[in-house]
Amino acid sequence: MISHIALLRAINVGGNMTVAMPKLREFVSSLGFTDVATLLQSGNVVFAAGNHEPATLERLMETEAEQRLGLSTEFFVRTAKQWAAIIAANPFPGEAKRDPSHLLMLALKDKPSAEAVKALQAVNKGPEIIRADGRQAYIVYPDGIGRSKLTGKLIEAKLGIRATGRNWNTVLKLAALARG
Repeated sequence: MISHIALLRAINVGGNMTVAMPKLREFVSSLGFTDVATLLQSGNVVFAAGNHEPATLERLMETEAEQRLGLSTEFFVRTAKQWAAIIAANPFPGEAKRDPSHLLMLALKDKPSAEAVKALQAVNKGPEIIRADGRQAYIVYPDGIGRSKLTGKLIEAKLGIRATGRNWNTVLKLAALARG
């Protein structure tokens, strides 16, 4: 079985769109997937789904979550192999070692245009450093994510793409969970 990693966008943040992890595991299992595990309370799920394409899984999970759970959110699905490639492509290995909680990987619904990435970099007036690679972006937040003016809303507006982020610690923990 091929392991997949799903990230749910904006659940259990500030009391909005709350989903208990046991309920999320039960939901993913009810779709016929196996070896379901969650990490933290922020909507990180690892599961085995055979040879299904990530985009197909995203559509299925989004539709079924709305119907079964009343949860209207995006799912960002990658295979364990794709996740390993995301880790290998990290343009900030020094920051990943020194301060992994201030390095964010953004899973993107689509690949942004080069122009959109440049627009995002141009609007950034803070110390953050932004790089994009395919359907993910990497951002170093040296002064912390919570105080930054480079918000998720601004990022999505400039890229024109929905996104969800996880800090580097979580990225590595999900990779380990997917490897079993």
